Amino acid sequence: MKLEELVTLSSDVARTSGRLDKIARLAGLFTKLAPDEIPIAVGFLTGWPRQGKVGVGWATVSAAREHPPATSASLELRDVDSAFETLTTIRGRNSGADRSKLLGDLFSRATADEQRFLAALLVGEVRQGALEGVVLEAIAKAANLGADLVRRAAMMAGDLGAIAAAALGNDRDTALAAYRLELFRPVQPMLADSAPTVADAMTEGEPVAVEWKIDGARIQVHRQDDRVAVYTRSLNDVTDAVPEVVDAVRRLPARELILDGEVIALAKDGRPLSFQDTMRRFGRRTNVLKLRDELPLSPFFFDILFRDGTTLIDDPLSQRLEQLDSVIPAELRVPRIVTTNTDDAVRFQADALRRRHEGVMLKTLSAPYGAGRRGSAWIKVKEARTLDLVVLAVEWGSGRRQGWLSNIHMGARDPATGEFVMLGKTFKGMTDEMLEWQTKELLAREVRREDHIVYVRPELVVEIAFNEVQRSTQYPGGVALRFARVKGYRTDKRADEADTIDAVRAFLPA
Repeated sequence: MKLEELVTLSSDVARTSGRLDKIARLAGLFTKLAPDEIPIAVGFLTGWPRQGKVGVGWATVSAAREHPPATSASLELRDVDSAFETLTTIRGRNSGADRSKLLGDLFSRATADEQRFLAALLVGEVRQGALEGVVLEAIAKAANLGADLVRRAAMMAGDLGAIAAAALGNDRDTALAAYRLELFRPVQPMLADSAPTVADAMTEGEPVAVEWKIDGARIQVHRQDDRVAVYTRSLNDVTDAVPEVVDAVRRLPARELILDGEVIALAKDGRPLSFQDTMRRFGRRTNVLKLRDELPLSPFFFDILFRDGTTLIDDPLSQRLEQLDSVIPAELRVPRIVTTNTDDAVRFQADALRRRHEGVMLKTLSAPYGAGRRGSAWIKVKEARTLDLVVLAVEWGSGRRQGWLSNIHMGARDPATGEFVMLGKTFKGMTDEMLEWQTKELLAREVRREDHIVYVRPELVVEIAFNEVQRSTQYPGGVALRFARVKGYRTDKRADEADTIDAVRAFLPA
């Protein structure tokens, strides 16, 4: 298929407001694709090529766009995919020049519309409304399959392009069935919604599991006999960086396990150190044993997905917790109570806060494990009132902050559109070290400038503390944060895992 056809469809979908219309248009495109074109098209439409990041920045893309556009469309999807594949392999002293030449050649073969699309794709700015959920439903429609079947396979595979190719292939039923929970193939973690108070998170008369919310790094641990692998929430393998986790899991009374939990650095008195302290361990690949002595990590597990040949993700939480408690000793479990009583839950929350943890998680006992899904089955309550937001832009500082990017523009995720809703600005809470770091990181994500404002790709997640949410006519979401200040950057989180605008509005006073 020619790139032109996909670009035209992308523009049409962007102008289409109805979800069903978007799905129908995308499904029509999928039925026209050759098998090897399917994962390419899925990556382009969701704004994430199958190669991931291809190693080029905005300056290189801008230079490529200076090439005069082609007068007629000739690029095939395969041509672009091949160029992206080559970009990821370029290394060495002249790699910058080689990437620029390759990208320049590609853009010189693209029409004006294709150039705009390719530029947006390369810098993560595809905004045609083809969210992953919409694309998933379009795949199901094109394959005449139930969306739940496709969604489950995608959860297990972590690769929507591969699932699309399987769903639209000749042996689709067998191919999709092959995507199940497997050892050493990590799945996306289950996510939580937010609530302002414990009372808001509870349903009268319904028992819930209430757990400490630990401000550590999310981990998923797989074990088969002596082999143990540890993955981050973004599914990166960090086994070598956390030998104490490996040792702890090897001692458990089971041959095969998949566990969900957190790992955190604790002070000698058992109180948690900062999130930044914990993350220091994940940035090091040398002198791990020395750093282990200086900054030991403690794993705490709160869920179990697999045990000795049995998949547990479809079981209700109550049954999974029975399995967890039978294999994980108390010192390696996140503290928990099960209650129907709000006062008991509030007292448990107060104890967690006294121990300097973030707050509590409330979990529905009847819910299965929804890999990669966010919903009301898990609800987090942070007494400290913090939100994980995305940096949309930043302003150059003045005075002692001259030369640094300082005042950040924060946005919450709108799950209906995939866009980010501006909530306000803040420069409070930033150390000199943080200012230096964010200046480097945000300049690397620059897409354009207007006067003293640098607009950036919405990729960096920042944890923001605030006093309250108030109504505002100044910002498009109708709300703003009062006394917002930066707690730290959440380098373990992707932008699509940031808090939603609905979670922000839930903090509004009644």
